[in-house]
Amino acid sequence: MKKILALLSVAATFILAGCSPYTLVCSETYNNADLADYNTFRIVTPDQGALPKGMQMVTYYNIAAAIREQMVDRGFTEDASSPLLINIAVTVHREVATAPAYGPGSPVGPVFGPWGGFYPSFIWPRPYYWNPDARVITGIYKEGVLTMDMVDLDKREALYSSSVATVVDGSRGQYRNLEGIAEAVDKLFSKFPVPLLPQYQHKGR
Repeated sequence: MKKILALLSVAATFILAGCSPYTLVCSETYNNADLADYNTFRIVTPDQGALPKGMQMVTYYNIAAAIREQMVDRGFTEDASSPLLINIAVTVHREVATAPAYGPGSPVGPVFGPWGGFYPSFIWPRPYYWNPDARVITGIYKEGVLTMDMVDLDKREALYSSSVATVVDGSRGQYRNLEGIAEAVDKLFSKFPVPLLPQYQHKGR
């Protein structure tokens, strides 16, 4: 019996170790975009809008660094003049809209039902590029979900969106550390249409 219990304990340890605390909420390409057509990228900066409520600069830098690494490992080059902007959002609170989701002044993008719900708070306002007539993902975006949009700035056109739950430690209600954010962003890119370069495909992922 002791041997059986010991084996069960070891098996449980392996199962728990293999379970990621991060879940891919969505991964969608829009407007028939081919991300492989782009060679450069730039990441949204706080001066282009406002950080989500509760996010400190250190968290922004950690998220940006993790996204930058993912892009570079796929052959992209960071360039401040690139048309490919990567916008960042975190779902930080619940909003209840008083108008239809696509009406004037109401949130644009993922919402829960036609009247509001959890939705991401983007650094650069999403309505600047998100077509209200576009097909959007509906679902429950719980607090702490990290969302990334890729946008062609020249065309003001949404290309790709991905979300991962969650960059907030539920037990403490705080943003995760650098290692945790890197793991979350790794999950964020897990279905990204441009693969890692061969030399990075076994880079601890």
